[in-house]
Amino acid sequence: MQNVRLVSAEEKLVIALYGEIDAAVSDDFYQQVTAIYNHDKKDIEFDCSALSFIDSTTLGTFVKIFKHLKQDGHTFALRHVSERIKKLFRICSLDTIMEID
Repeated sequence: MQNVRLVSAEEKLVIALYGEIDAAVSDDFYQQVTAIYNHDKKDIEFDCSALSFIDSTTLGTFVKIFKHLKQDGHTFALRHVSERIKKLFRICSLDTIMEID
């Protein structure tokens, strides 16, 4: 699976997400993000401009990542999120606890 790519690790970790991230690949997605974060614990910004689809399992994975970062005192942001994907976060009221634009 190549849905995750570290773009920058200077002030924060900027991670670009690509294609479809669903139940079939959500464990790999989580492992890749966790490996990047554990190597250099900083705030994370996800660039979602090339992300075309997520499902409810992926929403749960984002929550798990969010909680882990929050526990460590770091922040989490989703940037360039399509309206279709934003709608999923809104339906679950995750847009009230996560920074999404």
